[in-house]
Amino acid sequence: MPDANEDPPDLEDALLRRGTRTAAPSVIRSGRDSMTVELALTVFRQMLRTRALEERSIKMSKSGEAYFWIGGPGEEAFNVCLGLQVHKGRGPAYDYLHLHYRNAGILLAMGMPMIDHTRQLAMRKTDAHSWGRNFVGHYAIPDWNVVPVTSVIEVQYAMAPGTALVQKRHGLKNPNENEGISIVIGGEAGTAEGDFDSCMNWSTRPGRELPVLMLVTNNKFGISTDLDTVHTHRPIVDRAEPYGIRHEITDGNDPVAAWAAIDRAMRYCRRERKPFLLEALVSRLHGHSSSSGAQRNWNDLDPLAAFEQKLIDARAIDTPAVQALKDDAKAEADAAVVQTMTEPEPTREDVYTHTYAPSAVDSVYPLDYTGLPRAR
Repeated sequence: MPDANEDPPDLEDALLRRGTRTAAPSVIRSGRDSMTVELALTVFRQMLRTRALEERSIKMSKSGEAYFWIGGPGEEAFNVCLGLQVHKGRGPAYDYLHLHYRNAGILLAMGMPMIDHTRQLAMRKTDAHSWGRNFVGHYAIPDWNVVPVTSVIEVQYAMAPGTALVQKRHGLKNPNENEGISIVIGGEAGTAEGDFDSCMNWSTRPGRELPVLMLVTNNKFGISTDLDTVHTHRPIVDRAEPYGIRHEITDGNDPVAAWAAIDRAMRYCRRERKPFLLEALVSRLHGHSSSSGAQRNWNDLDPLAAFEQKLIDARAIDTPAVQALKDDAKAEADAAVVQTMTEPEPTREDVYTHTYAPSAVDSVYPLDYTGLPRAR
């Protein structure tokens, strides 16, 4: 043994190792992909907010504060990474969003307040998307090019080439505003619909290719049907090959991998003005909707818990800081619900408000419709 005043021969190496273990990382890595710690913590916080909102929404449906819940717990990583990369604005110079009903994380990451979600869930007249007349998650935000979400499965794929065509024409006339793309997202079961093939077909006409980013979140379930009972085992992206569409498959539960894949896909669509198909493998943690009970599925990987552990292991954040973020997210969701439940519901007279627009045929068919109701 060394003397009491003598350092062990390997002390310098031990100090170096200890210093390496405690040093804050500059990036968080996943395979060949990486993101800065600052960005990783931003993504993590938005994932926590999305999960808190989804869990509070499920409680609303079970407590009677809402009539129906549908959402996407398990898809937070992919949705948040997408929302943070959207070129947000109004008009063809910005991205158009053709969403479906599992995309709360996208809009929260873009800046939507939680209360805009809970108002629709509780069917309040203050619901900015539909005056409380539509299902939750059926967003419509003109200022952000969020095309109204429909309950009809996957029709958004047939709509996306329309906005992309406008964007391509706009870019030809305005070369400095030539990066807007049309982003459309749906589930893997809905790709059996003809709308999905229509999207690929209309986006790839020779010499008329369109900047459509087609996204498929594959959670291996179509509502209540196991994908393996109705679908080939081949990846969804294989369908892009006959159309010559650039494509990729990514781990949608890994924020680092998902961010990088979305970035690559977006860069291609913006630069080449051509379509791209990205398939993200994700989890489904609470079933399809409250119709199935929304019970927790403990068999699928929880992307939020996995990313939390990754950040803690990398010393990018510690457990008390994580708990503080969770507490903040829960408090925000709870406050949104408390405020929502004090607000009025739509009335019978509100049914036609913002439903019809004035038309030249009003004078031809005066008994059918004579114009918009007076503002209330």
